[in-house]
Amino acid sequence: MTSPGPDVTVPEEKPIERDEAVAVAVPYESAETREKETPTAATPSRVENDEGHNVQSVDDVNAASCRPPEGNDTAKRRDDQNPAQDDLETLAAAPSRDVYSVFSERDKRWIVFMVAFAGFFSPASTTIYFPALPALTEALNVSTDQINLTLTTFLVFQGLSPTVFGDLADTAGRRPAYIIGMIFYLAANVGLALQTSYPALLLLRCLQSAGSSATIALAAGVVSDISTSSERGTYMGWAFAGPLIGPAVAPVLGGILVEYLGWRSIFWFLTILTLVFFVPFLVVFPETGRNVVGDGAVPPRGWNMSVLNCLYTRKLQKDPLTHSIALEERRGARPSLAGKRALRFPNPLHALSIVVERDVSLILLVNALSYAAFYAVNTTTPPFFQDIYSLNTLQVGLCYIPLGLGSCSGSVLAGRLNDLSFARIARSLKPPIHPSRPLPSAENLRHFPIERARLRVGAPLLLLNSAAIVIYGWTLSPRTPLAVPLLLQFVVGLATSGAMNTLTILLVDLFPRAPATATAANNVVRCLVGAGATALVGPLVREVGGGWAFTLIGGVCGGASPFLWVLVRRGPGWREARRVRGEKREERRGHGPV
Repeated sequence: MTSPGPDVTVPEEKPIERDEAVAVAVPYESAETREKETPTAATPSRVENDEGHNVQSVDDVNAASCRPPEGNDTAKRRDDQNPAQDDLETLAAAPSRDVYSVFSERDKRWIVFMVAFAGFFSPASTTIYFPALPALTEALNVSTDQINLTLTTFLVFQGLSPTVFGDLADTAGRRPAYIIGMIFYLAANVGLALQTSYPALLLLRCLQSAGSSATIALAAGVVSDISTSSERGTYMGWAFAGPLIGPAVAPVLGGILVEYLGWRSIFWFLTILTLVFFVPFLVVFPETGRNVVGDGAVPPRGWNMSVLNCLYTRKLQKDPLTHSIALEERRGARPSLAGKRALRFPNPLHALSIVVERDVSLILLVNALSYAAFYAVNTTTPPFFQDIYSLNTLQVGLCYIPLGLGSCSGSVLAGRLNDLSFARIARSLKPPIHPSRPLPSAENLRHFPIERARLRVGAPLLLLNSAAIVIYGWTLSPRTPLAVPLLLQFVVGLATSGAMNTLTILLVDLFPRAPATATAANNVVRCLVGAGATALVGPLVREVGGGWAFTLIGGVCGGASPFLWVLVRRGPGWREARRVRGEKREERRGHGPV
């Protein structure tokens, strides 16, 4: 066994403390992915991680060997000399083994289902509220404009809130961000059900939006944690199906609840549904943040632990032998970054700093225009269908079902098409890349044309969306059967969600270290543009009519399609320039290659 260097003082051997916390992700770790490690030297060597930077090698630490304590202390002092930086560009994932994630396929499906469930709350809270607007106007004795202000402020906070929660999730982990957000959301729903004044309604709607809107950005982060680029499309499609199905079912539920139980029942329903999600989440949902648990094998600590983790920890502590072995494994496996994470107040400027990147700005612009067009169709459905087809509130709510089903189908379909496109390009490269395996150096897409792989799916969907919107506008006439605009709404939902999902996947591919923050930047831009579209589409329709109004909207969306071609041609160069800038910045801070 190699002895420590001459300048290293060997400390006195210390016994293992019984009261030191141990947490393991046993309920979600696949037994097949555990690999037996071999004893190595006491002083860890330096290896390159997935991003090409030098880090402590996990393979240099043998959890099951009789390794002397001084090796651990030596490594700890070395880590103390090189603390982790708060900047997102210096957040590296915990070193992983040969597999990208230790979660089994069954575990991944459960995790994706939970994040899709969480993502349902934000859009559902927007549209389930629509049927209650007349009742709230009368109950609180306020004007329609004042009630509409609660819609505008909800959209504003829906855009701003993820910038805070996204940064929190990328530094402290996914579970803390989810827990804080859902506590805010739960408290807001209870308050909304009990409030009796307009100021309370306005403030609690802002809190409701802040708590629920972070879930969409967090969903992208969780999917990025557990899946490689080759399989990310399918998982992202299912994860975003939850947020997209909300606008389809929420108006129907809201109409039924208001009709038979009153407007307060809407918020009590959301309270109960939140508890149905939140209790299982606290008990079994694992921490997936790669700067906290690496590939899932590094045990979490503190509030990153689920209830099952805590129960397993207590079980281990009752057995001295098992506790000692597990403690030694934890000391050897937890990387220095996870052990030295310091909580800080989340910085929303991290999300805004991503917006100024050239490739990101084009992605966000196209995505925002698509989202604005979708919202224009969504918000004009009640007045158009009531005036043209003389439908009541419940019937109008049922008309949202085709749009919601199209959105859900488009998300899943686009996700699968993205994986097929990735696999096809991977096989065409020389040497070819097996699509079922991670890319060389895991998430290093430096020499892979990821923009072409994604946008060959997104561009046709964007053009289909533009054409469907234009045709939809000219079918809004009493002479047209109701089935025709409903069918076109299905196509609009399918094409819009497919295009936006594809662009979001590309955005996560470009920022694998901070996927939640990148998605939060996307959320800021599209929600603010969506809020503007909501305010402008009404006057535009009154001035020029539905046909010309949606022709203009569809034309603007289609006119943005050349930006996708620019991304395919110039995107790889911009991505490489950003990588070089990041490496130089890390070298200046002492985190570059040694």
